[in-house]
Amino acid sequence: MDIDSFWELIEECRRQGRSRDGRLAFLRDELSRRSPTEVVQFQVRLDEVTHEAFTWDLWAAADRIFGGWCSDDGFCYFGLWVVGLGRAAFTQAVADPDALAATPEVQGLVGRPQEVWNDDWPGWESLDYVAMEAYGILAGVDGECGEAFYEAVDAEQGDGGDNTGPLGERWDVRCEDEAARRLPRLSAMFPLS
Repeated sequence: MDIDSFWELIEECRRQGRSRDGRLAFLRDELSRRSPTEVVQFQVRLDEVTHEAFTWDLWAAADRIFGGWCSDDGFCYFGLWVVGLGRAAFTQAVADPDALAATPEVQGLVGRPQEVWNDDWPGWESLDYVAMEAYGILAGVDGECGEAFYEAVDAEQGDGGDNTGPLGERWDVRCEDEAARRLPRLSAMFPLS
């Protein structure tokens, strides 16, 4: 599965217009009809694009949306959620994290307390497990294939699976002047209390 095929599958998932769980079920079903190699390659592409999103500037955008702080795990899940927004939104967000302000998903959070975000929560941890689940379905060992799956992913990635720290320079989104300069729209949409 090349990068274009990966994004086509993500876009088709978005067109389903279902809940996040429904979109995961669609992806799991689609992947479980493919070869184990393609399923592994889906995970490799997912890892590649989430690594592209692993920047201090995008983390600052997540910090701002979450009220001034986003945990390590929360940022990983946020990056997966940004992938779920589709290729165009993802590419724009990686190039300019403030572009997230233009997405309907982010606009829908404005003015709402986090306690009621529920299914709109900007994180999608389970996207990181859907390929492993499909791999297990193909192997006939539902839920017991993690080690074999990740060995296959590591073999497919070769030396490209190295995870380093976030790209760019870390900065504090709670510094209002800096946030207003770097993330003007998100800073206006998500003022810190």
